[in-house]
Amino acid sequence: MATSLLASLFFTFWALLISPAICLTCSSQKFTKNQVYSNCLDLPSLASYLHFTYDPSNTTLSVAFISTPSKPGGWISWAINPNATGMAGSQALVAYKNSTTGVAGVHTFDISSYSSIVPKDLSFEVPDKTAETRSDGSLAIFATIKVPANLAAKGTINQVWQVGPGVGEGGMLERHDFAAANLRSKGTLDLKNGQSSTNSGGDTTVKKKNIHGILNTVSWGILFPLGAMIARYIRSFESADPAWFYLHVFCQTSAYAIGVAGWGTGLKLGSESSGITYSGHRYIGIALFVLATVQIFALFLRPKKDHKLRFYWNIYHHSFGYAILVLGIINVFKGFNILKPEHKWKSAYMIVIISMGGISLLLEAITWIVVLKRKSRKSTKPYDGYNNAQSNQQPLAM
Repeated sequence: MATSLLASLFFTFWALLISPAICLTCSSQKFTKNQVYSNCLDLPSLASYLHFTYDPSNTTLSVAFISTPSKPGGWISWAINPNATGMAGSQALVAYKNSTTGVAGVHTFDISSYSSIVPKDLSFEVPDKTAETRSDGSLAIFATIKVPANLAAKGTINQVWQVGPGVGEGGMLERHDFAAANLRSKGTLDLKNGQSSTNSGGDTTVKKKNIHGILNTVSWGILFPLGAMIARYIRSFESADPAWFYLHVFCQTSAYAIGVAGWGTGLKLGSESSGITYSGHRYIGIALFVLATVQIFALFLRPKKDHKLRFYWNIYHHSFGYAILVLGIINVFKGFNILKPEHKWKSAYMIVIISMGGISLLLEAITWIVVLKRKSRKSTKPYDGYNNAQSNQQPLAM
């Protein structure tokens, strides 16, 4: 029963990871005015989508950009950068809802630098621009753009997109996050072939951060708790002995190997990110590595069950194990707050941890029932034997 519950947990986890990725793509999106575009792209970050049609005869680009503000009442933006690949220097279309009327509108911003973001007409013509609020809470920007001659000759444009938390007085945009997803929201749009490619510069760091996050989530956040559950609950079933021990060892050693790899990528990222320090996350990571390394030696220092030191070994092994379990889960959530991936990943992990907790409560009850029944059977045998022995004894001489 315990094994089937754990297996169902993993199937649920992978289904949660896969389903959000396949349920929503740009090809499934519809518009209230039934606009039709020649091309659509699932942009690689910030859960954003671009529909567009390019007419080379008059160098006109019609776009529909869809994304969700990072907070309710926030803004979304799609921009063209005529001379560079980042946000600085771009000409942006920004959509947000009017705080009074609640109606979404499109505004133009000249982003000459990150410190200078001002409402201003763009350097190219935008004869038509509108916005709408969608039923899922996202916003859509619709615009017709006259592509400058030099960009039309190239056949490609540098696009940048972004989402933000809110809009202040006078239409001043509140600063967006600078997480990995925000930093990689840029690329090159091929107008003729209907394709988009991301810029490789800076993506290497993002990939390393993603690898670091995945490795540590799997090791400290899933495998270590799973190994602890196996040792705590499956061992209570006599038929599972010694299989539970080998499963426990396999989970914990695999978790340690993966965790060390994740810890190593974290050290590498830290050395490459001078001036950026996440002290709490780093110190917990170091503590986890030390505790887990000491814990691994428990496998080689494990005394026999009847050894006088076994009691003290159990205290050491259990206390270190529970410390790793708690610190590992805490640090995974700290990592989510730093990396800020798409919300589905954090939601999926939360569901996995909650499911593990629910299964643990159920198995805890079952374990106590099994253990108490076993103790009750054993307690009657010595009692019966003692009575028999007493009945066979001869009375002492007076």
